[in-house]
Order: sequence, then C-alpha cells, then structure tokens
Amino acid sequence: MNSPILIPLIITLGAIPGALSRYYLTRMCTQLLGNSFPYGTLIVNLSGALCIGFVAALLQLMATPTYLNSLITVGFLGSYTTFSTYQLESSNLLRVGNYSQALLYWIGSPILGLLCVEVGMALARQLQEGMT
Repeated sequence: MNSPILIPLIITLGAIPGALSRYYLTRMCTQLLGNSFPYGTLIVNLSGALCIGFVAALLQLMATPTYLNSLITVGFLGSYTTFSTYQLESSNLLRVGNYSQALLYWIGSPILGLLCVEVGMALARQLQEGMT
C-alpha cells in the first residue's frame, strides 16, 4: 500500500459520490424548500460536520488503515463539504490546546474567505470591463 498513486486514487473514489451527494441533496432541498435561502448548503454543511466528527472519532477508535480514512474523510466527506473539514480542524486545534490558533482559524477562515470572494469578483468585473 505504498504506491504513490494509491491514496490519491482512493480519495478520488470517495470524492465522486461525495460531490454527487452534495449536488443531489442541494437540488432536492431547493425543490422542496425554494431558493430564497441556501437551505441545501446549510444542510450539507451541518450534516457533513456531524458525519466527519462521528467518522473521524470512530475510525480513530477502530485504528483503521490510512486508506479507509482517506476514502471516507478526505474523499467522500471532503468533497461533500469542505466545511466539515474546517470544523474538524478547528476542533483538533482546540483539543490539543492551541486556543489562539483555533480562534484565528475558526474566525479568520470565513472572514478572509468572504473577503477573497469579493476581491475575486471585483477582479473579474475589472477584467470584463477591460475587455469591452
């Protein structure tokens, strides 16, 4: 199991159903609840956080092989929602006592992420204006 391609392949095999699960669950939520609020994304993010917490603890308790952890947490849940990974990493920082890093990561990610989205959109608008 030391092949350099094996773990990326295993992650890919988990990522495909994770991404499709996110897509179909979000579509279903939009059809059932409308599109005035991102219910689908909220449900995906919260269910992903719940699942990654449960699975990460269970896999650790069971001392599972790396490939199984990669398949489920990185592949499936990582493509289902990166929010779950963000929450798990925040929890891990808290658990080991890195409180300042946990706070910086937990608060900094959404604030800086929103700022990056706005900057990216502004850059795209400038590019479009420059092309016209």
